[in-house]
Amino acid sequence: MRVAVAQPASTDDVAANLAEIARLSEEAAGLGAEVVLFPEYATYEKKRLDETFARAAQPLDGPVCAELASTARRHGITLVAGVVEASPAPDRPYNTLAAFSPDGTLAAAYRKIHLFDAQGQRESDFISPAPSAEPVTFDAGGVTFGLMTCYDLRFPELAAALAEAGAQVLALGASWVPGELKTQQWRTLSAARAIDNAVFVAGSCQAPPISIGSSLIIDPQGDVLALLGPDPGVVVADLDLARIASTRLEFPVVEQRRIPSSRP
Repeated sequence: MRVAVAQPASTDDVAANLAEIARLSEEAAGLGAEVVLFPEYATYEKKRLDETFARAAQPLDGPVCAELASTARRHGITLVAGVVEASPAPDRPYNTLAAFSPDGTLAAAYRKIHLFDAQGQRESDFISPAPSAEPVTFDAGGVTFGLMTCYDLRFPELAAALAEAGAQVLALGASWVPGELKTQQWRTLSAARAIDNAVFVAGSCQAPPISIGSSLIIDPQGDVLALLGPDPGVVVADLDLARIASTRLEFPVVEQRRIPSSRP
């Protein structure tokens, strides 16, 4: 399967973001990609979270997702993108990754579990956490993808749960906040989650200045198959699923995993 990670520089202009998603999707489809992954907050983004995210929120059957579904259908791709989803709390929407099948139907929606309350920011002041910590997966072309968002990458338990739920590719959408060693951490943690679980990791990250870029695709042994720099763009890689089986034969980490209990 050929997978693309797209790297836009999203802003608070929803129409412009949707146009950029459509443009990069067309480019990815032209490169033969079957699945195209966009980052967290692909349809609405600012340097810091504020009350405008609530005003930008829409339900998953609203106009923003309808446009994403149309783009998926037009290019015959599975499209995954970060949206601001209306929640029961009017002032605190969900940070959601929505996946659309080639026929435009909603294949999955993952609401971010681990909100970014770190580095002096408090995502939880403006965003509601997922009501459930259950792993979310979807199938595309016979391949199972597991959804993760940004700060989730620092919590290996979620990646492990997705692998045990059958995920062969961790589809990671991010807007990784810049800072000292942050690019190194993004690449290291992405490789670690691939190695930890003997799966592929496809990580799409927002471009600078809001984020760090460095969108990537990593194989189950930690080999970087594709990597973008700081500029907006698209990169593709062919995923050889036999690589998962051969890696797990050598390192049967999923089969052998035992989670120690912290309770007496």
